[in-house]
Amino acid sequence: MRRGEVWWAELPSPVGKRQVVLLSRDEAYAIRNAVTVGEVTSTIRNIPVEVPVGPEDGLPKKCVVNLDTIVTIRKELLSERICLLRSDKIEQVNKAIKFALSIP
Repeated sequence: MRRGEVWWAELPSPVGKRQVVLLSRDEAYAIRNAVTVGEVTSTIRNIPVEVPVGPEDGLPKKCVVNLDTIVTIRKELLSERICLLRSDKIEQVNKAIKFALSIP
């Protein structure tokens, strides 16, 4: 596991099975039982907290990583690795996180 990977996760109800992007620092995956993720959704609003992703990134369809919905989940909820985002997408995720949390 590493930061920027997209995984299928079984999130608590009412969300259910959802694609998520791993956001925790790489060192955390070997020692922590929980990881921080950003939810992937097909609801696209074109706002600064969203990073567009899709087939060109290894996902099945056009969607966005919504960084307004950052959650920490147990690693055991992750079921299948889908892909690793390119470095430019991870940089966009970093910018969206800063915007979402109002970090300069």
